Amino acid sequence: MRAVIQRVTGASVSIEGKLKAEIGHGLLVLLGIEESDDENDASWLASKIVQLRIFNDHNGVMNLPVMETGGSMMVISQFTLHAKTKKGNRPSYIRAARPEKAIPLYNHFVGKLTELLGREVKTGEFGAMMQVELVNDGPVTIIIDTKEKE
Repeated sequence: MRAVIQRVTGASVSIEGKLKAEIGHGLLVLLGIEESDDENDASWLASKIVQLRIFNDHNGVMNLPVMETGGSMMVISQFTLHAKTKKGNRPSYIRAARPEKAIPLYNHFVGKLTELLGREVKTGEFGAMMQVELVNDGPVTIIIDTKEKE
């Protein structure tokens, strides 16, 4: 699994011109699932994200996780995070998981985030054409790949 995590002051997702979900201060997570991913990847990634100390404490130091700030979370599925661009100019998405595998893992990931965070996690709609708006706070953007646990 590959995630792009953005600290935001606000984010929203719309589908066909209709607002699907929105959050205030918190994290927007763009999530790509590949064929080799499993529930262990989803659980590890969810735990890692809710514990990331990327929010400022009272001294202005990035020292607090989203769980301690009362922040919200939104997860957007994004298969294009697994684009291969080595050859030519047209990206290949061959590593991205097919919906029959990706949807259960996506749901498991969102469920695990909800459990760990202790509150609802907002989402887009898997496979839909979505318009995502955000205000990146900082900007703070972190990329995590479960295959490269750095």
